[in-house]
Amino acid sequence: MTIAAEPFDKEEETKTAFGKLNPNRYGILPVLVLIRNDSEETISLEDLRVEYITEARQRIEATPARDVAKTNSPARPRVTPGPWPGPVPRGTRNNPLNAWEIEGRAFVARMLPPGETASGFFYFHAPHRTGATLYVTGIKEARSRRALFYFEIPLDK
Repeated sequence: MTIAAEPFDKEEETKTAFGKLNPNRYGILPVLVLIRNDSEETISLEDLRVEYITEARQRIEATPARDVAKTNSPARPRVTPGPWPGPVPRGTRNNPLNAWEIEGRAFVARMLPPGETASGFFYFHAPHRTGATLYVTGIKEARSRRALFYFEIPLDK
């Protein structure tokens, strides 16, 4: 099994994957993860867990892609006045993180047949820091459900 990870923390990197949207501007660090199954067994990724670990050993769990737009929402609801009594809450319609690129480019593979590769982004509510690592667990053989090993991938370039 081969796993590679690349944090997209620079403007030119995020432009290639997300176009005009730069999640880093909103406190979201996208990390591209690529997994290649070099074994002869199908691998289950259903219990895959990815954490961003800072140099100070602070663990930050990946934010599910469907929740990324919600992480940028303000603490109290923004409201707009209307002709009826009371304010009307506004939705996340104008939230820039509510773009198809966030969910469309997320890592979604649940099984990985022999010789195949899967890739996609995991999102972390943190800025990229020097000395950080990506900790990957929950990879199992599909047939026996036997847990394989964990990966600790340094994210320094």
